[in-house]
Formats: sequence, C-alpha cells, structure tokens
Amino acid sequence: MSVAVISGSAGLVGSEAARHFAGLGMHVVGIDNDMRRTLFGADASTRWQAEALQHELGCGYRHVEADVRDAAAISRLFRHYGRDITLVVHAAAQPSHDWAARRPRVDFAVNAHGTLNLLEATRRRAPGAAFIFTSTNKVYGDTPNRLPLVERATRWDIEPGHPYANGIPEDLSIDQTQHSLFGASKVAADVLVQEYGRYYGLPTVCFRAGCLTGPHSSGSSQHGFLSYLMKCVITGTPYTVYGYLGKQVRDNLHCADLVQAFDRFYRAPGAGAVYNIGGGRRSNCSVLEAIEICEQIAGRPLQWTYSDANRRGDHIWWITDLSKFSAHYPGWQVTRGVKEICREIYAAGSERWLGSAVSVAHA
Repeated sequence: MSVAVISGSAGLVGSEAARHFAGLGMHVVGIDNDMRRTLFGADASTRWQAEALQHELGCGYRHVEADVRDAAAISRLFRHYGRDITLVVHAAAQPSHDWAARRPRVDFAVNAHGTLNLLEATRRRAPGAAFIFTSTNKVYGDTPNRLPLVERATRWDIEPGHPYANGIPEDLSIDQTQHSLFGASKVAADVLVQEYGRYYGLPTVCFRAGCLTGPHSSGSSQHGFLSYLMKCVITGTPYTVYGYLGKQVRDNLHCADLVQAFDRFYRAPGAGAVYNIGGGRRSNCSVLEAIEICEQIAGRPLQWTYSDANRRGDHIWWITDLSKFSAHYPGWQVTRGVKEICREIYAAGSERWLGSAVSVAHA
C-alpha cells in the first residue's frame, strides 16, 4: 500500500490532505504535536482535529505525536515505511509574523530545520516520493507594496493595464525586501525544497500560497484571517484592523482547492517546481469587505477598532496569478469564492465555538 506522510496533519491544510489521500486508498501517517496550542493558546489547539481524523479514517490513518525539529524521530518514521512512502506533504509550520519576531530561533528551527529534516529523510529513505511543500507568498517580502496601486472605496487595487493586473506571478523577485522573520525562515525552507529537487533530482514542489482557509481552520488573532474574523463576529470578540485603512487585499484559497492542486502534482510531479497558488481573481477580498461579508452571513455586527500601525512585511495588495500552474495542470480551478468560504466557516464554526449547529440564513 502506498503511504502518504503528512506533517501538520491536524492543521487546516494537513487535515484536508489526510482526508483526501486516505480517500484514494493510501495509508496516511500524520505528524502533529499540537504546536499551535503552544504558539497561540488553547483556543488555537488542533487536538480536536487529530481526534476527528482518527475517528473518521480509522485504520487508514496513523497519528504520530512528533516534532519536525526532532531529526531522529523523523528518521525513524521514514526508516519504518521506507519506499512504501510515495507522497510527503509538508504542511507543519510556525505561521505568524508577530510570533516569529519574538522567538526567531524557534521560528527558524520549525520552518527551516524542520523542512530540512523531512527532505533528508525523504532523500535517504523514499527518494521517489513526491515532496509537496506548503510555502507562502511572504517569500516575496513587501516587494508587492511597491507596485502602482490605486485606492478604491473599500480596497486597494493595481493600476489598470499593469502586467500584474491578473495577479502576481512567480517572476517577482524575493531579494532586497523586508520579509519579516517568518518570511525569512520560509524563504530558507522554500530554497531548500527547490535545491533538493534540482541538486538531488527529487520530485519536489513549493506552493507559494496566499491566505489558506476553510471550515477546519483553528483561527487565531495571529493566523487564520477569515476563520478568526468570523469567530469574532459569532462570539462578539473585539477585532483590530491593522493599517492600510483596512483596504489591504488578501487572496483566499479554500484548502480543498489547494489539496486538489497537490493531487495534480502528485500524479505528474516535476523536480524543483515553484508555483504561486491562491484564490486569484476568483476569490479575494479586502479586510473591510471581509468584515461586511461576515456580518451579513452571521446577521450581527463586528466590534472592531482600527490601528494605524500595519504589521511589518504585510502586503497591501496580493492577488495570485494562477496561469503557470493552470498551464502545467489543465483542469484545476478555484471552485469557491470568499462568500462561499465564509458560509462554510460560519456553519462549522458556530457549532464548534458556540456548541450549536446553525443554518446559514444570512447571505
């Protein structure tokens, strides 16, 4: 039986990938130590998701309580399964700008050293396995903020006729820019994944994602934009908008669409591939627009305040150009827009956060 090793298996992307590849008949080995609880507090714990996976997938899923920083533990796991491993999805990460600035050594160890540990284990024990890395658009730093932007009533947008009008492609430089400490650690991991593809010939790919989202997100104030925003609306928790007048535009991709992209690569992998991935022109919103959408769906107002200080390294405008991946893998597409995603988050989140099932009556 083919084995899929998925790091961060109880997280948003990892859990979606686990369900998908288990559904294809693969045996899924999930690596997760609930580090989100350590990073962001009890409300961000993914323990509930790990338990749900074990209940739903049964003997098709093995949960391994391990840390990607533990090279010996990762090596033992890969030695056990060896060449039965045909897929590695590396979704474990420290994902927060603010947290990375406070604990840069831990951030770098998780994001860079953890990636190196998985790459080395794959190279030594399962060199034919497709290695899929969930990278980030933050590898581009704040370079997108130098684009010619136009202020609209509720959002920033790019100047009409600009070459990036359809979104930002992979040719944008990652050099000479402020990445944030988080962005820098992800750059290191991103380049490692590319190099293991180019130098060693492993079938590797970096998916440089915008905002990833969906109903299984354990959103917090520092990570998980739409999930945390909807949680604040539902529970009456105050929310702070940081900088850019709330008009900063975020590209939002449902994790199920991302995993479909993973599936396409797994079936026809390259070596050292790099793709920008996100909601594109189909699925994006500004913070102000997201607030309005969430309020309409929940049928109640958000208590929010504004701070002039934007998060360092934050993008004013990001929409992904999906043309490269779409050309290499025809048939893949974004299937859900922001409103559809927010409806799913509301339906799932209301039950989890308030303990009662709801119907989405406000659209």
